[in-house]
Amino acid sequence: MPKQKTHKGLRKRVKVTASGKVKRKRAGAGHLMSVKNAKHRRRVGGSATMTSATAKTAKIALCK
Repeated sequence: MPKQKTHKGLRKRVKVTASGKVKRKRAGAGHLMSVKNAKHRRRVGGSATMTSATAKTAKIALCK
């Protein structure tokens, strides 16, 4: 049986930390930042971790 291939699109967007959590970028920071308030801009500037169910699926796609 052949090896499972890494999902290249997902690999560019997420990172698996040393403890096994999956880090991702927050949505909504692409454009139109002038209409968003400062609290929202600060929040979307940082990173977030995926929930357990989504992280499990992501790890399978990343072969981790």
